Amino acid sequence: MPELPEAEVVRRQLHAAVVGATINHIRVGREDIVRQGVESLSWYSGSRITEVERHGKSVVLICERGVEKRVVVAELGMTGLLLFAREAIPSAKHVHVMMSLANGPQPTLWYWNARRFGRVYLLDQENWNAYRQRRFGSDPFAMTSDEFVDLIKSCRGRIKAVLLNQRRIAGIGNIYANEVLFRAGIHPYARGCRLSKRRIRALFETLQRVLEEAILRGGSSIRSFVAPDGKPGRFQRRHLVYQKTGALCPTGCGNRIRSLMDERSSFVCSTCQKR
Repeated sequence: MPELPEAEVVRRQLHAAVVGATINHIRVGREDIVRQGVESLSWYSGSRITEVERHGKSVVLICERGVEKRVVVAELGMTGLLLFAREAIPSAKHVHVMMSLANGPQPTLWYWNARRFGRVYLLDQENWNAYRQRRFGSDPFAMTSDEFVDLIKSCRGRIKAVLLNQRRIAGIGNIYANEVLFRAGIHPYARGCRLSKRRIRALFETLQRVLEEAILRGGSSIRSFVAPDGKPGRFQRRHLVYQKTGALCPTGCGNRIRSLMDERSSFVCSTCQKR
């Protein structure tokens, strides 16, 4: 499932390829994928893409037409991809939205999703502002260490559940929650409010460091994720615990990684990760 690093990889590639381009038209293959704004498709014809942003795990195209701004929000969901390389499309039947472009290096941008958990939203400025406030918590790269400490200390729930709560911290999914907690030496079931400020600050530093490295390595390609140019990520080669049940702990402690089942699988070394 694409998480913050994968969405940021997509954003950076799209920023270089489509900012300044004009949208000729948007064609929708499945109307249930476009949850809001399908009736406003015609507005986007002739609009210009002025910016590409990332909010949590979503990629957002900012479009202008005259003095009016609207957005195209691509929620990637479990298997969603934004592709401009035709040869990268795994199966044409799963292309649900196609954007034809002019005045740029890429003539077409496809939204592909096999499992259809993701959605595309076409929103005016007012609805976009409401969408952001409703969906997204703080971005890990926009927070200060003190803000992160205050957030975690205010939560009585398990620390992993806090990290996965998109309305508190936007963009972290199961892959990076597991990897970050292992590297920080914190058990996923530890209560956020009971962690010391020192451990929370160390967790914050680890979180930013892991996310930055994952972005530089193109994200994690475990199932279907590829960047818009069709290239897979490489950070999965650096995973220490995710989906490594039964493997020896990479710290050399002698223990083996075990999985804990709750809403999402947790991969833990009970020796190295303390509550």
